[in-house]
Amino acid sequence: MTLTRRALFGLGLGGLLAGCTAGAPEHPVRIAAGERGGFYSEFAKLLADALAAARPGLRPEAIDTEGSVANAELLRDGRAELGLLLADAATAAPGGGLGPPVEVRALGRVYENYVQLVVLADSPIQRLADLAGRAVSLGAPKSGSTFFGARLLARAGLTVRTETLPLEGAVHALETGRIDAFLWSGGVPTPSLRALDERTGIRLVPLDASVAGLCVESTCEQVWIPPGAYRRTARVPTVGVANLLVCTPELPDDLAATVVRVLATRAAQLVPQQAVGTQFLDVRTLIGTGAVPLHPGAELAYRELHG
Repeated sequence: MTLTRRALFGLGLGGLLAGCTAGAPEHPVRIAAGERGGFYSEFAKLLADALAAARPGLRPEAIDTEGSVANAELLRDGRAELGLLLADAATAAPGGGLGPPVEVRALGRVYENYVQLVVLADSPIQRLADLAGRAVSLGAPKSGSTFFGARLLARAGLTVRTETLPLEGAVHALETGRIDAFLWSGGVPTPSLRALDERTGIRLVPLDASVAGLCVESTCEQVWIPPGAYRRTARVPTVGVANLLVCTPELPDDLAATVVRVLATRAAQLVPQQAVGTQFLDVRTLIGTGAVPLHPGAELAYRELHG
């Protein structure tokens, strides 16, 4: 990659290692995250605090949203500087797969996202094919879960009665019998799912064979929900989708570098308490952003950090 004069000016002469210059103007940094109470909402708040500590001239703010599609819209419209997008959504965004096209650049691969197909413990649904003809929520209308779920059902050739409910609405609908299953994409354990498990009992439906044909350009992979995540969880195969922290190409290089430094040097501080022990930010895989190119400032920062 050719290093631009702007990039060298922004990150050279100590710019990469210095937090900010004295008297620098404040810069808003709105982080489009996910649903309130979910893993990525909590992660964004921790990231905002870490950015504020690393560079006092910033004014970071975590914004609760419906998820990946909503976050892409906020980036496109200039209402957020950073956003969390599932890798498949981030790959689709420039080509108009999420609506009007939006160019995105990656700052890092932050967490593995676990697709969780949730049913009640006594449900007759044992595999994906058993959803045929049943009522299923795919997630909030503008979530990465709904984007993924629609492709999953199409790939499996399943006809279901779909709803698009946010997490808390889906939990209530499953518990009251309005729906038979719901799809949730997030960290494990998810507090709302653990609470439902304690009240009623849940199971996660395996999603092993369903990966075929969905994981293009390294957007997802086979993973396993770890034993003990929920009461009846042994080692359930499912789909893992990388979650990327992204921005638009217009983000200043020095700000992109600041974000990378925080991700790389404060990883232990960026794990929500709800998931300590099952999730961690792996510094070694931050640059594994697949088909989504790194922002120039981020690339320079990684070179400086890792040689």
